[in-house]
Amino acid sequence: MRTIAIFDILMLYGWNLGHVLSGAYGFTLSEYSVPFCKIFSFLNYFTSQVSAWLRVFICLDRYLSLRYLHKTWFSQSKSVLIIIACIISVFTIINIHILLFTCHYNIDGSIDRQARLYEIYPIWDYMHLTLYNCVPFIFMFIFIGGVIYHVTRIRRNSTIQNSRIQHRSISITSVITTVLFLIMTMPTTLCLAFFFRTISYFILLIFDSILYP
Repeated sequence: MRTIAIFDILMLYGWNLGHVLSGAYGFTLSEYSVPFCKIFSFLNYFTSQVSAWLRVFICLDRYLSLRYLHKTWFSQSKSVLIIIACIISVFTIINIHILLFTCHYNIDGSIDRQARLYEIYPIWDYMHLTLYNCVPFIFMFIFIGGVIYHVTRIRRNSTIQNSRIQHRSISITSVITTVLFLIMTMPTTLCLAFFFRTISYFILLIFDSILYP
């Protein structure tokens, strides 16, 4: 959970800092220089994807703990660190091309966020929708379904009131987290991927406020 909090803070403050600079000074850090453009473009995708898949891992851990009713391999601190490192490494590799190929100076001195060798946007926005929203939500939905099933079965068979309360709390927290993840991320990512050039600025601002309050 601490790791998720760190990535959420990076995602939240990085995005909101861009809004503050844009409103107060008329520019964003991604427009300040090519290195800033590369770093902030990378972080916008990388941090959100890592955060989403860490949530998937949490749902998986809760499902396994309820299914087997004892500490699993995932419950060990060393194993958790390995999984977190693997998730971070995978999405670093997936998004590394942003650091390598995107952002360059135009003839007039302005910064172009596209890559010289290929068209990265909006193609990467479609990939981001898949990696950040669609696939994580499918996995979370499956694991939460398993959590609810096992909680129901445990409540039928268990006579220990504390056990019922604990498992019910886990189930409710997992369901709320999954539903909020869908509501707060899917609309904004869909708009940015498919309707960025056609939807009004006011609607984009509303979705932006939902995703980055």
